[in-house]
Amino acid sequence: MGKRSRKRAQHGAAQQEPTSRAQRDAARAQRTGGGEGLARPHRPGERSRPPAPWGKFPLSELVVLIALVLLGWGFFTYDSDRGKLMIGLGLALGAIVGLELSVREHFAGYRSHTTLLAGAAGLAVAVAVGVAGAPQIASLAALALVFGGSFWALRATFQRRSGGLSFR
Repeated sequence: MGKRSRKRAQHGAAQQEPTSRAQRDAARAQRTGGGEGLARPHRPGERSRPPAPWGKFPLSELVVLIALVLLGWGFFTYDSDRGKLMIGLGLALGAIVGLELSVREHFAGYRSHTTLLAGAAGLAVAVAVGVAGAPQIASLAALALVFGGSFWALRATFQRRSGGLSFR
């Protein structure tokens, strides 16, 4: 095993080195201004999550809970039409909550969700074109065009909001 490296004590400074691990951790926290325990120190470029428009009310968490209940209930009653509808509604609610969080974080410049948001926009247009009765190749072409255009626009928007970063 190798030797541990230690800082050499300065001559003339009569500092006593801490002897226990707790004392060393406390001395290190005091020197660096770190927090207590295992909490991560705040990094200089780190920003806090963007707040929800509805304040501190846990709407997203409640909708996720409802989606999970619908998925579970639909799983146990899958043989009926109502069970299949519950699974569909649970998946849709979960997707809506995920998209809402992605939109909020992306447009605040907190995290880049460019590919997810561009894919959602492309999929929505492809489904609309397919429901309108267009051939499948037209639906795929619409998906590709909308995905490419929205990817470019969303990337540029995130770069403006985040101070020039392409991703975070």
